[in-house]
Amino acid sequence: MANFASAASEIMTYFTTLPALELIAVAASLLYVLLAAKGNIWCWPAAILSTVLYTVIFYDVYLWMDSALQLYYLLMAVYGWFCWQKNTQSKSTAAKVLLYSQWSLQRHSIAILVLTLLSIMLGWLMATYTPTHFPYLDSATTVFAVFATYLVTQKVLENWLYFIVIDFVSIYLYIEKSLIPTAALFAAYVVLASYGYWQWRKKYKEQLNQNTTELYRHQSVTG
Repeated sequence: MANFASAASEIMTYFTTLPALELIAVAASLLYVLLAAKGNIWCWPAAILSTVLYTVIFYDVYLWMDSALQLYYLLMAVYGWFCWQKNTQSKSTAAKVLLYSQWSLQRHSIAILVLTLLSIMLGWLMATYTPTHFPYLDSATTVFAVFATYLVTQKVLENWLYFIVIDFVSIYLYIEKSLIPTAALFAAYVVLASYGYWQWRKKYKEQLNQNTTELYRHQSVTG
């Protein structure tokens, strides 16, 4: 009980004493996940804001690899905004609508196999040539997060399942490194990712039902 109270106190102290720039970045990150879970296109401006801020923050503290990763997330945020924008144009133009989708188990299995092999190779390089801790887990969370972010831009339902696993592993890593406030933040991400999966799955089913109804009407007219 004492440990829990100490951890809660540390979390409160951490978030109430954050520098303004980092506090805005954290808030924008949480807003991004929440809006993405709702399928709201404004998640991407929030993502752009958070990634720009974190790029500066990580560069300033000499975490240059993390800063470089944020640049990737920035590009994905711009790309995701472009992809999702097609939805708002579809009612007035012939633009192709970006719909929610599911990948087959076979497709995911191939992706997971490739990403696992890539994580192992990157982990070996990190373990051999750097003093990093948990090189294989750290590499895996990075590699899979890069892939899952791409799935978000394509509105693939299972992206949330990837992020749930990634966030759980990240929580373990941060607890092991005594980064309790960061672990708490990723615990919030787990909750939001679970909510996102539930929301997207509901919208995906609604989309299927709508497509089935439209197909039935078309067949009735042409028949």
